Amino acid sequence: MKNNIIKPIKRLSFRDEVYQNLKQAIITLQLQPEQRLHDKELAEQFGISRTPVREALKRLEDEGLVESIPGSATRVAPLKLEEARHAVTVVAVLHALATRLAVPLLEHSDMEELEFSTKTLQLSIEKKDIIKAIEADEAFHNVFLDVAGNPEIIHALERVVPKIQRLEISQFTSIKGLKSVEQHQQIITACKNKDCELAARLIENNWLSLGELLTLQTD
Repeated sequence: MKNNIIKPIKRLSFRDEVYQNLKQAIITLQLQPEQRLHDKELAEQFGISRTPVREALKRLEDEGLVESIPGSATRVAPLKLEEARHAVTVVAVLHALATRLAVPLLEHSDMEELEFSTKTLQLSIEKKDIIKAIEADEAFHNVFLDVAGNPEIIHALERVVPKIQRLEISQFTSIKGLKSVEQHQQIITACKNKDCELAARLIENNWLSLGELLTLQTD
């Protein structure tokens, strides 16, 4: 089970580093749904003991990205459509709240970041680079999260967004991603006009429309 993302760790926060590496590998499907995970093998690849690997796997299990089957091995959680449906609804509402809080506080540099990430998103979609597209989309929405400055919103999102991203990556070839670019541009216009409610509504619709596309393509 060799993965480029798993490399020996040199820093001291082994548990957190292992967690971040494995989480990224699961989200990007480098570790496939239902793929078995052996703590001994992972520890050897990371170049550390098995304890931080087990702790990281337990954390990922708590977040629904890893499953422990009684009498069997630990594995990457399968893609679950119904779970993603519920996650999209929660994410849409939380991002709308962050946007409502952030719009009055947005500065020129924030607007530039929104513009830049939207252009990057468009280019990535045109090149069919799903990882870069998701990173650009995340950068766009992170502007509102950062400016809103509410750690509880961020903490809640960290637990549910990966469930959507996994499904999004698995369905990338059939998703009409440029619709999201148009929505981002509408959001930017609302932000320039300092229209908090419109921007929040557009953000919520942006996420809900993604959920509709994902479930449509999967059903």
